[in-house]
Amino acid sequence: MLKVLFSPSEGKKSGGESSKSELLGADSARDEILKTYNYIVKSKDEDSIKELFGFKKFSDCAPYMVDIFNSEVMEAIERYQGVAYDYLEYEKLPCDAQEYIKKNTIIFSNLYGPIYAGDKIANYKVKQGNSIGGIEPDKFYKDRFSYQLDLLLSSDDILDLRAGYYDKFYKPNKAYTTLKFLKGGKVVSHWAKAYRGLVLKTIANANVQNIDDFKKLEIEGLHIHEIKTIKNKTEIVYNISE
Repeated sequence: MLKVLFSPSEGKKSGGESSKSELLGADSARDEILKTYNYIVKSKDEDSIKELFGFKKFSDCAPYMVDIFNSEVMEAIERYQGVAYDYLEYEKLPCDAQEYIKKNTIIFSNLYGPIYAGDKIANYKVKQGNSIGGIEPDKFYKDRFSYQLDLLLSSDDILDLRAGYYDKFYKPNKAYTTLKFLKGGKVVSHWAKAYRGLVLKTIANANVQNIDDFKKLEIEGLHIHEIKTIKNKTEIVYNISE
């Protein structure tokens, strides 16, 4: 099966439901970082909270001032809002494509670490690159989940659609594929988010089962320029149609 690694988004949708479920892997492995986050949020220390969330105004923190252990939850794929998720258009996808994404996409959260797109999470805020108390999320989750992810993905093909920052959370120890997008011969950065969302949508609609089928897939606005393999990493370079 094809498994897709995906980035989270700074933007979140509020609300949710009360029913909770287990996240990918062992919930107990997340206890330390989740409890530390919750402690800061409930501390009423405005400076610490603003620093954690990445806000200058304390009033902007209001939507995220929740006890994450006793708050409404929502499937991660619906919780996140941002460029990639806008282009994914998850809510407009047919049910079978939505199920494909929930079961085969692993999102790397700055708070929860690696989670399935269908895992239910609270509304939270951690600015990318920020520590949670004295805990660095990337190192925390790399130490606790790399072996678990290696086992989980051992028989799957891996398509890594994450932004480069999330390599710090996990780097596959087997063959995997990444994408690069060129426009006018130059690598795009911000708009790469949009094309990652578009790629995931196309994969889900086509029910792609492996990386060979993915390479044959026609993706709107993209044309393969070259394919490079170095060690266990294959990079597919796309030209964006002018």
